[in-house]
Amino acid sequence: MFPTHIYDRRRQALRSRFDGGMLLFLGNAESPMNYADNAYPFRQDSSFLYYFGLDQPELAAVVDLDEGWTAIFGDELAIDDIVWMGDLPTISDRAQRIGVTDVRPRETLATVVGRAVGAGREVRYLPPYRAEHAVELSDLLRLAPADVADRASLDLVRAVIDQRNVKSDEEVLEIERAVTTSVEMHVAAMRMARPGMREADVAAEVERVALAAGGGISFPVIATVNGQILHNHFHGNTLAEGDLFLLDAGAQTAMRYAGDLSSTFPVSPAFSERQRAVYDIQLASYNAAIEMLAPGVVFRDVHFAACRVIAEGMKDLGLMKGNTDDALAAGAHAMFFPCGLGHMMGLDVHDMENLGEVWVGWNGEPKSTQFGLKSLRLGRELEPGFVLTIEPGIYFVPQLMDLWRSQGRNAEFLDFDRLDEWRGFGGIRNEEDFLITGDGYRRLGPAKPVTIDEIETLRS
Repeated sequence: MFPTHIYDRRRQALRSRFDGGMLLFLGNAESPMNYADNAYPFRQDSSFLYYFGLDQPELAAVVDLDEGWTAIFGDELAIDDIVWMGDLPTISDRAQRIGVTDVRPRETLATVVGRAVGAGREVRYLPPYRAEHAVELSDLLRLAPADVADRASLDLVRAVIDQRNVKSDEEVLEIERAVTTSVEMHVAAMRMARPGMREADVAAEVERVALAAGGGISFPVIATVNGQILHNHFHGNTLAEGDLFLLDAGAQTAMRYAGDLSSTFPVSPAFSERQRAVYDIQLASYNAAIEMLAPGVVFRDVHFAACRVIAEGMKDLGLMKGNTDDALAAGAHAMFFPCGLGHMMGLDVHDMENLGEVWVGWNGEPKSTQFGLKSLRLGRELEPGFVLTIEPGIYFVPQLMDLWRSQGRNAEFLDFDRLDEWRGFGGIRNEEDFLITGDGYRRLGPAKPVTIDEIETLRS
């Protein structure tokens, strides 16, 4: 938990965006796996954490702009709870640490919100991403369940995004703690992976490092010899000589701030000639993107700069042909890079994705519907305080090759016969996390091994 004045300052900045009404924040509840007492690890709603800092279930908060009060709604532990969970600090004690002295029973929330609704006052809330929140909002606000999402406050969404997109100094320090642990996770994987091991062995060690640091993982670990599958959470394969191993994993701190890194390395002691050739192209794309980072730069342009390096590299390998500008405009490079260059990061590994990428990453500009480009989560002009990832990749997806060949899609830019020779290659990506500063950028945390020499030194 941050010092009290930080939460006071955040809520005051939020209040200043509105003339009146009520702001309603629902915290998360436990989410059962298969019965009530066997729950998934609890994760508080990130916007609730940002403004109220209380990382426990079954809470809500109201900021009444007309009457000038802020309250936390929740129930203190009963003896039955204490027997199972221990004698934890009271909600009142915790609330005082974030500058809120008004704590009320959870059941009174319905009365408070109901009176506001009955009086015709505006009650603003964020779009729900959990079914139980949609149901509760329906009851509280006297809305049909189908109308709840559409009635969420865009003004509140924009206000929260404007605040959370710009990371404060204390947030940057917390993110750097997560990134530092994330680097340790990746180095551990590079050191241990050997032929005959299972993907699960590496994934288990990666998660152990995160837990040992006092936090956990920021998203389910991707640890795979099938790197062409972008979000592959299967860990049942056995590593073999000649494989490439792709790890996409990050730590979160006890305060829930995230790191997000990707690495690709050979299961053998060294890259093969073919692996080295593709890795060099990916790394050149990666470095080209990093060098462009600065306030005022449009991230969509950074994305296309990385795409250009990949397209030119594929031409050098004989896999692409024709005019590069035309190929990029047609989206032909998405055969190899079918996703986006990066995304915002903070309390969420894809920061505020629940509030809408079109607002978080594009500032309201409509996103493209073109294959590949539609998956770019960040396209807006960069500002000081933004924290983002850079993760270009090169992937050889057999199913995509077959589909585009059958459709004749981008045939003027792709040599499908040569592509067939690469069907089992897999995929490569690297990813690190960056802060946009007043005059450029800063890599967060220690640099992870990224060059071929650095990786092969660890693998030897």
